[in-house]
Amino acid sequence: MRRTRFAPSPTGYMHIGNLRTALYTYLIAKKDPEGVFILRIEDTDQGRFVEGATDIIYQTLKQCHLTYDEGPDKEGNYGPYVQSERMRSGIYQKYAKELIQRGGAHYCFCDEEMIHVQRELQTARKENFKYDDPCKLLSIEECEKRIENGESYVIRQTVPTSGTTSFDDEVFGHITVDNDTLDESILLKSDGFPTYNFANIIDDHTMNITHVVRGMEYLSSTPKYNLIYQAFDWAIPTYVHCPPVMKDEKTKLSKRNGDASFQDLIQKGYLPEAILNYIALLGWAPETDQEIYTLEELVQAFNVQHIGTSGAIFDMNKLTWVNAQWLRAMSLDQYTELVKPYIVQSVKGNFDITKIAKILQNRAETLLQIPEMVDFFDHFPAYDNDLYNNKKMKTNPEIALISLKAALRMLEEQEEWNEQVIHDKLMELPAKLELKNGQVLFPLRLAISGKQFTPGGAIELADILGKEETLRRLRLSITQLEA
Repeated sequence: MRRTRFAPSPTGYMHIGNLRTALYTYLIAKKDPEGVFILRIEDTDQGRFVEGATDIIYQTLKQCHLTYDEGPDKEGNYGPYVQSERMRSGIYQKYAKELIQRGGAHYCFCDEEMIHVQRELQTARKENFKYDDPCKLLSIEECEKRIENGESYVIRQTVPTSGTTSFDDEVFGHITVDNDTLDESILLKSDGFPTYNFANIIDDHTMNITHVVRGMEYLSSTPKYNLIYQAFDWAIPTYVHCPPVMKDEKTKLSKRNGDASFQDLIQKGYLPEAILNYIALLGWAPETDQEIYTLEELVQAFNVQHIGTSGAIFDMNKLTWVNAQWLRAMSLDQYTELVKPYIVQSVKGNFDITKIAKILQNRAETLLQIPEMVDFFDHFPAYDNDLYNNKKMKTNPEIALISLKAALRMLEEQEEWNEQVIHDKLMELPAKLELKNGQVLFPLRLAISGKQFTPGGAIELADILGKEETLRRLRLSITQLEA
C-alpha cells in the first residue's frame, strides 16, 4: 500500500511549486486504490513561522479537493502530524542518540569561531566549505561527561570518508556520489530542535511513508538521508524528485521575487480546478494530446515516468487559456452562480443576470475580467465617434449613421421585445440598406454599449437592456453622430 505525505512548512502563502508537489504526492497515492495521502506540518523552524500560514495550507488543499486521509485535524495511527507536537515526545532526541550508538552520528562541541576558521582557510584555498569536525574522534563516554558538565553541543551526522553512496530516483535514475564530498550536517541543534533534514527522515520512517516527492534541490542531500536509513537498517522510500517551476529560463518561480502564489491567482479570478489542471502539466507530459483534466482524470493518467528533468516555465497565457476552458465547460446554471458576485459589482440595475452570464461565458477568461466587461449596462459611457471607423467591418461614421437611423425606426415599431424578435427584424436591414451584416450590427452594438469590445453582440445586448434603454441610447448616439 502506498503512503505518501505532503509536508509543507507554515512560512507564508502556498507557492505554485509547493502546490504542484502536493498534487503529485496526492496522485501517486491515489494511483493505488488503497493508497493513503497524508498531511504533515513541518514547523520546527520557528524563526520562519508565519501566523495564519497553517490555515492557508488547510484552505488551499480544501479548495483544490486534495483531500488528505491523515493529518493534524483527522484521526490516524501515526500522529501527531505536526512536528512541534511530535518533538514534545522526545522522538527526535531518542533517534539522534540511537544513531550515535550505531555510528551514524556524533556529539559536536565546536563553537562558531572554530567553524569560521575552517571556512576561511578553505575559502582561501578556493575549496567548497566542508567542516572537518574534530569532535567525531571523541569517545561517547567522554562526550557524555562533557554534557554532564553543562557544555553546549549539537549532534552531527557522521559520514564515511571513503566509498560511495548510491540511490535510485524515479525521475533522475541511478545516482552515485563520493562520500568524501558530503558534509556532516547538524541533525539536532543546541536548543534540542531537530533540523529539517533529520526530522524529515524520522517522521517518514515512523509514518511508514513509501514514496517521497520533493524538489530536485534535495537530490544533493539524498545520499546523506540514505546513510541514516542504512545506519538504522530501515527501508529506503521511493524517491520522486521534481524539476523546479521556472519564471523564465534562468529564474525559479518564487514568492520572494514577487511571483504569483496560489492565493494571488485565486484573487485574480482563476479557478482552483484550472490552476491545479495547469500545474499538473508543468514538468509532466501526458501520453495523449489531452490538456484539460479533472482531478479524477489526472489520477488515472498520471505516470511519474513522464516527469521531465528540466524546469518548466510558468506561462500565464497558457493558464488563462486553461481557465477559460474550465469556465466554458460549465452548465449555464453553474456558471451563473459562480459569476453572479462579479456581475453585481458593476451591474446594480434590474437586468437579467442569467442572460448576462450567458453572453459572458464564451468570452470572459478569468472572473476578475467580468466587472469591467459589463459595467456599461448600468452606466452608458461617453465614447468617440472615431470608434465607428473599422476596416474589418467596413464601417465609418457616415455608414453608421445610416444604419442606426434605420435600426431606430425598425426597433421603435416592435411591441414584442425578445432576442428572437430583435434578431429577425435586424437581420432584414442589411439587404434593405444594401449593406453587409457587420455594417449594421457593429455600429448598433457600439451605439448602445459605448464600448468597442463587449461580451455580447448588438442583438443580445438590446434584449438585455430592454426596449426603452436601447432606444434611449440609440437616440443619443445618433444625436452625437449628427452633431
